[in-house]
Amino acid sequence: MSYDEEKQYSGHSSTPPLDMEQKHAAATVDIDSRGASGEQEYQGTLIKQDNGILSKLRNIEAVMDRRLGVESEAITRKRPDEREPLTWRSQLTMCLLWASGTMNLSCFATGFLGYEFGLDLTQSILICLFASILGGAVSGFCATLGAATGLRQISCSRFSFGWYPNKIIAALNTIQQIGWSAVGCITGGIALQAVSNGTIPIAVGIIIIAVISLVVSLVGLKVILVYERYAWLAYLCIFIIIFSMTGRYADNTTPTALTGADLSGNVLTLIAIVYGSSASWATVASDYYVLYPATVNRSKVFILTTLGIGLPTATGMMAGCVVSSALNNRPDWLAVYTAPPGNQIGYLIQTMLYPRGFADFILVLLVLSGVNCNILNTYSAAISCQQFARPFAKVPRFIWTFLCFGVIIALALAGRNQLLAYLQNFLSLLGYWCTSYCVVVASEHFIFRKGDFGNYDLEGWNDPKRLPLGIAAFTSFILGMVMWILGMVETWYIGPLGKLIGATGGDIANELAFAFTLSYIPFRYLELKYVGR
Repeated sequence: MSYDEEKQYSGHSSTPPLDMEQKHAAATVDIDSRGASGEQEYQGTLIKQDNGILSKLRNIEAVMDRRLGVESEAITRKRPDEREPLTWRSQLTMCLLWASGTMNLSCFATGFLGYEFGLDLTQSILICLFASILGGAVSGFCATLGAATGLRQISCSRFSFGWYPNKIIAALNTIQQIGWSAVGCITGGIALQAVSNGTIPIAVGIIIIAVISLVVSLVGLKVILVYERYAWLAYLCIFIIIFSMTGRYADNTTPTALTGADLSGNVLTLIAIVYGSSASWATVASDYYVLYPATVNRSKVFILTTLGIGLPTATGMMAGCVVSSALNNRPDWLAVYTAPPGNQIGYLIQTMLYPRGFADFILVLLVLSGVNCNILNTYSAAISCQQFARPFAKVPRFIWTFLCFGVIIALALAGRNQLLAYLQNFLSLLGYWCTSYCVVVASEHFIFRKGDFGNYDLEGWNDPKRLPLGIAAFTSFILGMVMWILGMVETWYIGPLGKLIGATGGDIANELAFAFTLSYIPFRYLELKYVGR
């Protein structure tokens, strides 16, 4: 069925959509009804089954799906009859989903980096606002692919990266989502430690946050969408409270001591970090739109997603900018923040808000803000794992979720005492590869597919023979990666080109990645000419 046919189907179909029991019957086959050969014919298709461990696990998942809706066929393309009608609530979710996932303690902590880099309050706020919206726009474009194709984000990129190179994208995306979840666990653990007056170590707090995130992410997309639709409101109120209680102490008069190339270098590095925070959602964006009708207005999806990611992220970061600048006027806050081992953001929040009981209440809510972010990351990480290879797709999503859960805990425990360094290195790295990813996907869509989903062979999304070879995408992506290395600025490495800007370097990896990944366009013309697909 072509995309145009699906639009007509989804908008004017006379065939009623399948109910839940019919969907589960189509997705699963009863083990007891198999023949002696282990094969069964379903709607003309011969389905081979076995009695191995994977078969048993998938049947367990199917039972969980019927009872809890855990999405036993998560990576399968969603067809028109599986979509949900477009309502005003579902349209609001396009924005509020991301607001709940981004307005959290991690963004608040990222806002302190401008202070750490020696920038003044005005500079830090402007960078956080505009770089965050720019990164949100990258994710907003990717979100428009979900409803139109019915495919998860990593599946969408098969139409440009091809079957085999796209496995690299799936692996990078898994690493990215696990890393983000580790950030959420660290910040949540820091808040729990503060609210318990140190009786709960950060390590224990990390495990608690990870377990809560695991439970919610297991239940599937529908429950996640409902939860995230409302969770944002509590955190908006929290940041308004932080602004109102700390704004009077903000230092908006002391200019930065940086000048010339040193100033430019630090500005570029902060832009890379903030941009990377918002752009990092690009590789999962369409995951959360596959249940929308194919006829949904894509401009609306882009605008609401961009604003839903960019503005809430900027709000949390700007709160961090205000509080960090206030450290110049409140030596008592500075003493709390710099107490060993440093970056004591949890105790700082406890000190700057009053009364004490109210501050502890705010910290408890901020603990849960890490859960909001982790739910999305853990869910999408498991889906990416299923796309490493065909055998991996046979492993149920809930198994991958458990495996990701273990890696998240290990990573968070390793980085728990170096939060700001972790954020500086991790977020900018996310921006690099997401920039290259988006350049390839957008070039394919607008130049080679003419911006028309009717030019996509949606039925062939899971067939290597009907997809591009991915030579052009792989070559341009590698070329972009070389430029990341030359232009990046991390605490552990500064590229030779980045090193040329100021005393501490200036991060220009995104700019270089964007420019050189555009080589996809001539490479793709050659691929189409000599390969034909």
